[in-house]
Amino acid sequence: MWFSALSYYLSSIPALLQGVKNWSAFPALAARRPTVVELRRPALRFHVRNLMDLWIIKETCLDRDYETIGEELQDGWIVLDIGAGLGDFTVYAAKSGPHSRIYAFEPFPGSYALLQANLKLNAVDNVQTFPCAVSDGRSARLTLALTGEAVQHRAMPASAPVAATVDVPCTSLDRVLADAALSRCDFLKIDVEGAEYSILLGASDEVLFAFRRVCLEYHDGVTPHSHADLVRFFQDKGYQVRTRPNPVHGHLGLLYAWR
Repeated sequence: MWFSALSYYLSSIPALLQGVKNWSAFPALAARRPTVVELRRPALRFHVRNLMDLWIIKETCLDRDYETIGEELQDGWIVLDIGAGLGDFTVYAAKSGPHSRIYAFEPFPGSYALLQANLKLNAVDNVQTFPCAVSDGRSARLTLALTGEAVQHRAMPASAPVAATVDVPCTSLDRVLADAALSRCDFLKIDVEGAEYSILLGASDEVLFAFRRVCLEYHDGVTPHSHADLVRFFQDKGYQVRTRPNPVHGHLGLLYAWR
């Protein structure tokens, strides 16, 4: 694991230097001063809070993690982004497909505000946003455990004691499609720090069959479930499945399911 981690970090240096247009953002973020990062290709800009935000943008927009494990996003697709965070994938998907429709869900107030700001910064007009978590639909609200950086907050009890929590509205995958009157979704992206299990295992078969492609970051060790359960789950529903472990963290990885 240490060799793959070292290789990954070393290869990320030129990716950042070539992909980021304004290098002045690096020292600002190292000092934890919010700034704007400008990318060369794709030509996008993002308000960011820290180096963690920049790293996420690198993985989504420069490494194109969600596409390299699956397939390239197509213009005209219907896309759901659950766990939109600062808007890295939402903005990328919206600008890549100006005729696509994007539905973005982000429950943490600070990240939701950043999502809104980044949509405005990039003049995006084909996105609907929702300040809401997605879970199994058993409750209209849930407690978000604030664990580390904003992108690591969990819509579930954390495995370790947490310093703070915030109560947020919550919906289900079934309700999302019903409210938007969607009979299909071309691409479902999920990054929710372990809540992917409750979201998917709590969805009806009818709703699951509406999704042609699902790409998610899995988080093992957070719940009794593991990504192996999701592999079997999708295969039982008639999907083909591909996984790719994270090169640095053994409990993380990407899962792509398609029909």
